[in-house]
Amino acid sequence: MPIGSPARVLVALAAALLLTAGPLPGRQARAAPAVADTVWDDLAECESGGDWRANTGNGYFGGLQIWPPTWEEAGGLRYARRPDLASRRQQTAVAEEILRMQGWEAWPVCAREIGMIGGELDEPDQPDGPDQPDEPDEPARPDVPDVPDGPDGPGVR
Repeated sequence: MPIGSPARVLVALAAALLLTAGPLPGRQARAAPAVADTVWDDLAECESGGDWRANTGNGYFGGLQIWPPTWEEAGGLRYARRPDLASRRQQTAVAEEILRMQGWEAWPVCAREIGMIGGELDEPDQPDGPDQPDEPDEPARPDVPDVPDGPDGPGVR
């Protein structure tokens, strides 16, 4: 079919309608597309130096440094009792479920470092511009005399 032909346009339109309409009655919806292997590898490089068998004694395990209760909650026990005892593929399968449950915030520092979540953990960047001098908290009022503290409180006589 040539590009832009009526048949190609009709096929594209039908596909778009099917994708936006959701599953047909009696059929299950498909899962969201999996995260690319390279993203999991980058995350593991940051989390554990890329060691999918990492067990450093810090309470987190495997390449993605998953906490055992999270591993269990996300279905990891079907593969192994701890992430470091599971294969890389099994760890990423469980990580997909963790991602669905918690988002990239499950790996807050490294997900930010590899660009899966944006922004800085501390203050946001300020726009560039000339430095402005600090303004005093209260403007000086030369027309009002300074009143010393009195028996009824500060500045009260």
